[in-house]
Amino acid sequence: MPIGVPRVFYQSPDGELAWVDIYNLIYRERLFFLGGTVDGELSNQLISLMIYLSLDKDNKDMYMFINSPGGWVISGMAIYDTMQSLPPDVQTICMGLAASIASFILVGGAITKRIAFPHARVMIHQPASSLYLTQTGEFVVEAEELLKLRETITGVYAQRTGKPIWVVSEDMERDAFMSATEAQTHGIVDHVAVQKQK
Repeated sequence: MPIGVPRVFYQSPDGELAWVDIYNLIYRERLFFLGGTVDGELSNQLISLMIYLSLDKDNKDMYMFINSPGGWVISGMAIYDTMQSLPPDVQTICMGLAASIASFILVGGAITKRIAFPHARVMIHQPASSLYLTQTGEFVVEAEELLKLRETITGVYAQRTGKPIWVVSEDMERDAFMSATEAQTHGIVDHVAVQKQK
């Protein structure tokens, strides 16, 4: 039985008390969740939230928690570009999985502020397409565009990880899964979160 969106009690800055859904409250604290497949709708929602909150004169960091299998390349690149163009830093935190374009968004966090939880997994690979569904003429055009995207994505990974382009390109040839510590060694994240001792 679904429980719906949880609601919590909130006191606004002017002292007014109200029940608000938990996401509304979380967004006010500049916390975002990329959970699920990256598509046009999800990317537009995250982009609009980041832009809206960056209009505030206070340039406090934003936090993007990622648990995503990836998705549409262009939608993911739009999120990445928005993160790079806003005044506040965007800290990225991988909890669970950051695969494909989600790992691209993860590496796009502010350098020194990219984190993975200890049991998180990261996967990078080359962009894919559904070329088999197109006609021959479109196939050639789409293949050229795919090569341009691969070149751009490889360049960004190389720049943000400090790895040579040839290393990143070789790693992207097939699905390259990494543990949190391997992702840190690779330069995709800067820190692995420390679990508290009980």
